[in-house]
Amino acid sequence: MSINTETFGKLIGVIGDEDTCVGFLLGGIGEVSEDRERNFFVVEKDTTAAQINASFKKFLERPDIGIILINQVYADMIRPTVDAHVVPVPTVVEIPSKQHPYDASKDSVMKRAYGIINPPKRRH
Repeated sequence: MSINTETFGKLIGVIGDEDTCVGFLLGGIGEVSEDRERNFFVVEKDTTAAQINASFKKFLERPDIGIILINQVYADMIRPTVDAHVVPVPTVVEIPSKQHPYDASKDSVMKRAYGIINPPKRRH
């Protein structure tokens, strides 16, 4: 954990395509820990769902990450793992990519929010 992380709080982790990661890195979210662990994972054409899942789980276990941003297309590839994460921290936010638009009906956070706002009707 770096000095900045200890002083200012938690990091943002990013799992996304190259354009997404570069954009967030240019925005200043990039960090490499003393153990040479990055807070971002660039998904290439040959990246497997197992590699994305492993990166996602690693980010979930890191105490210095408070938010995980993941392109929705990659969240769909590991949907059972994403949907199983229900604790508030780290918060998982699904974001669109250049090639794939955002679909709120697939987003696990939006599904839970919709369930709170519109609870199922009870039968009497």
